[in-house]
Amino acid sequence: MQLINHGIARQSILDMIEAGRKFFELSFEERSKYMSKDVRAPVRYGTSFNQNKDRVFCWRDFLKLDCHPLSDVLPYWPSSPTELRQAAVNYSKETKFLYLMVVGAILESLGLAETTKDIDENDGDDHIIKEFQDGSQLLVVNCYPSCPEPDLTLGIPPHSDYGFLTLLLQDEVTGLQIQHQGRWVTVEPIPNSFVINVGDHLEIFSNGRYRSVLHRVLVNPLRSRISIASLHSLPFGSMVRPSPKLINDANPRRYKDTDFASFIEYIASHEHRSKNFLDSRRLT
Repeated sequence: MQLINHGIARQSILDMIEAGRKFFELSFEERSKYMSKDVRAPVRYGTSFNQNKDRVFCWRDFLKLDCHPLSDVLPYWPSSPTELRQAAVNYSKETKFLYLMVVGAILESLGLAETTKDIDENDGDDHIIKEFQDGSQLLVVNCYPSCPEPDLTLGIPPHSDYGFLTLLLQDEVTGLQIQHQGRWVTVEPIPNSFVINVGDHLEIFSNGRYRSVLHRVLVNPLRSRISIASLHSLPFGSMVRPSPKLINDANPRRYKDTDFASFIEYIASHEHRSKNFLDSRRLT
């Protein structure tokens, strides 16, 4: 879905897009300072999903900024361009607030809005609101350069996001597609809006009530494209499992417990394609 009237200031959005654009305009020597194979690094510059395993690289560059806790990770973020840190701090705080609002609506839709009240400590849903508040957040600034032969490559191949929810900001250049009823549908950019993508963790948590979104990115022969993904989930040390309140005889448990360590181990040894990680967590 696309979310409008979200309350995030237009200037914060413009500042973040412009700061991201300026980062990718830096020399490769400057950008390459932040290259790392460590997926847990507080800042990482690179391309593709898994540069050790992918047979064909994506037609994109990315800058990933760990955002939690900000006080710990901020010193590691790029100091150039000079406006990047402040723009990313403001943007990450505003998108985190928006994410929590959307999560509240999702919990209500699942009948879990009261999970912080009168729940047995062994139930598994206690304090879930606080877990979301203390959860992980990763900003991914994507740059898709113009491509002379766009039919021969993709910005990102079909995949689902591993987290709970992704709040995606697009610039005015089209490229994002989602799979709907077996066909690819272009998500036309709406100014000052966010695309909300359901991730694998929400599919697991909801025991399949919400389905993660398979999506890909096309490239443009004439124009470069910037997008900013704010990926949110539970804390890195948390176990993601179907909510016990959503499991019964009519709706048996459909997924194994999982955590970030399992995901990192998986992508270290596999190409990240389609919903292959989520498929590895399904119960037959």
